[in-house]
Amino acid sequence: MSEFILEIGTEEMPARFVPRLGQELVELFERLLAEARIDHAGVKAYATPRRLVAHVSGLSLSQRLEEEIVSGPPVKIAYADGKLTKAGEGFAKTQGVAEEDLFVQQTPKGEYLAAKKRVGGGRTQDILPELCLSAFKALSFPKRMKWGSLDFLFGRPLRWVLALLDADVVHLEIAGLTSGRITNGHRVLGPGPWTVDSAADYFDTIRDKANVVLDARERLELVRSEGDRLAATLGGSVVWDEGLLLEVANLVEYPRPILGEFARLYLELPAQVLLTSMQSHQKSFGIKGADGNLLPHFLTTLNIEPTDMAIVKKGWERVLKARLEDARFFWEADLATEFDEWLAKLDSVVFLGPLGSMGDKSRRLEVLCGKLAVACDLPEADMKRAGRLAKADLMSELVYEFDCLQGVIGGIYARKKGESELVAQAIAEQYLPAGPDSPVPATLSGALLAIADKADTMAGCFGLGMIPTGAADPYALRRAALGISRIIVEHGLRLRLDEVLAWAQEGYEKAEGFAGVKWKLAPAEARAKMLDFFGQRLRALFAAGEGADSRVADAALGAGFADIRTLKMRFDALTAFSRQADFEQAVLTFKRASNIIRKQGAEAGAALSVEINDALLETEEERVLAAALRESAGRFEELWAADDFAGLFAMLGELRPAVDAFFDGVMVMAEDPGLRQNRLNMLFTLVERLGRLADFSALQV
Repeated sequence: MSEFILEIGTEEMPARFVPRLGQELVELFERLLAEARIDHAGVKAYATPRRLVAHVSGLSLSQRLEEEIVSGPPVKIAYADGKLTKAGEGFAKTQGVAEEDLFVQQTPKGEYLAAKKRVGGGRTQDILPELCLSAFKALSFPKRMKWGSLDFLFGRPLRWVLALLDADVVHLEIAGLTSGRITNGHRVLGPGPWTVDSAADYFDTIRDKANVVLDARERLELVRSEGDRLAATLGGSVVWDEGLLLEVANLVEYPRPILGEFARLYLELPAQVLLTSMQSHQKSFGIKGADGNLLPHFLTTLNIEPTDMAIVKKGWERVLKARLEDARFFWEADLATEFDEWLAKLDSVVFLGPLGSMGDKSRRLEVLCGKLAVACDLPEADMKRAGRLAKADLMSELVYEFDCLQGVIGGIYARKKGESELVAQAIAEQYLPAGPDSPVPATLSGALLAIADKADTMAGCFGLGMIPTGAADPYALRRAALGISRIIVEHGLRLRLDEVLAWAQEGYEKAEGFAGVKWKLAPAEARAKMLDFFGQRLRALFAAGEGADSRVADAALGAGFADIRTLKMRFDALTAFSRQADFEQAVLTFKRASNIIRKQGAEAGAALSVEINDALLETEEERVLAAALRESAGRFEELWAADDFAGLFAMLGELRPAVDAFFDGVMVMAEDPGLRQNRLNMLFTLVERLGRLADFSALQV
């Protein structure tokens, strides 16, 4: 068995390109080697900003020999008068087999001429060039580029190609470059060029001479471990951000973490501002003390081993100081400004086309937050204040500089300017959740303001007909719908979705000082479309969970989803019910009842109801079912009021034997109109309860 190494050297690629490339290389080489019938012991790949490396160990030097059956033309076309036709002869020639080696193969479509042929056996050395080209051309990048007069597209220009099968060069050409045994190292610490004698020598060369740490996980752990060690010397710990840590690990080929410091006076700034300055602008991490407060130090990562560390450290500190000085100036200017001044400026900031200004939006949020507060037992005055001030920080200097901190900065200013903690927390959390993996607001006040903000945007956009289609969603309405749904579920809010959306729509018509909008959709139609939109998002939310069943999600949604909190509990209970051994039989029973009511109810001659006439109960099966329905009615309502949906589904299980016996022993569609009506009423009573729990017709079993 042999060893193969392929290295493509590039100009520096953006850090966001790098992580996926190594994984893709492994997937591509494993697939291509399998298709080529070349055995191997494993594929590994590595990616740095300047190189992509594929390493195959235990590589067979030749393809596997296999026998396969190849189908040809139908027998009636391949033979005429017992002899091969031109079509048959052409098939034999193409497959390289003699006439006597052909045979007839039976297929679902009839008899076809076939041949057995041996495939494989080619030299791996001859197959690898095309295989490597296929792999690298298939790599995906967020953006590709071309350079010079070449038509080749890649993430960044290529600079060298190394390809070795043991000690032999695998000859291939890509983007005007010819492969060889030369690699280049770290630009400063080991530039090279370096000659690699064999694939087995590559990793020693790249580590010891080229000073490159190939493995991204190793680079990441080097930054983490050295950073923790350096922070411990200060009696503190690093404020790690995992996303930034991954980015830093893919910005360097030789990670060298160092500590820097800044003046203590900048600690007067909010921690979020300090961390954003370090992380977003300097790709650095903050250091916090044992008390959780930031220390006047930061951790950054170099890509070199400088001869004079003090000079490099001073340079980093000088750049960060300039950032922090700007932030401090903005902070002090903002603290000297009153909220009323910012609120007045919001009237000159457009929210969204015909939907008025941000000032208009803040007044709508004030009203909507008040209604939500009453519904959820929060202080109405405080929530209305939170809605009114929600967008004020958009006018602050600090948010203009650090736009990613909008809301967070507003919450900090609210505390500084004497607003209540409820108001401050609501403002700080109003933009959560920011995505599917982002947390929802931790406080109830933040949850309600976030709902109000998202619902207001959705009501306006849907009223204007700005409904997402396909992948296009410029106003993030899908994220807004999922956010509202997650907030209601995770906070267990007793809010009706249709009411919340109606309140949001009313805000546009009744908002103080707002001239109104010329809607493209009538409010009722827009609200119906919003509810349908929520239904689609809720299905995606529930069906995407671990172990979730899309049929169960459809059944739970089919019973209504205006009360999202209750929907989630029904979904969970139905999921548990669906895992019981007799679930499929139960579904068939209840679906049968639903189908009869749906198909025969309209022909009953009178409106169906839950009234059952005991005098018309002729059979024992009827009397047993009627008694079971009557006795369980009160308990059903008690369990419903207590949100005990597991108990409700268990009750259905208790009713099922009586329902099965009823179907076995009773003719529902009796000729006598009275009997027929009474029996349909019994099933209607059952179906009415079923319909509150789930749409059993959606459960295909």
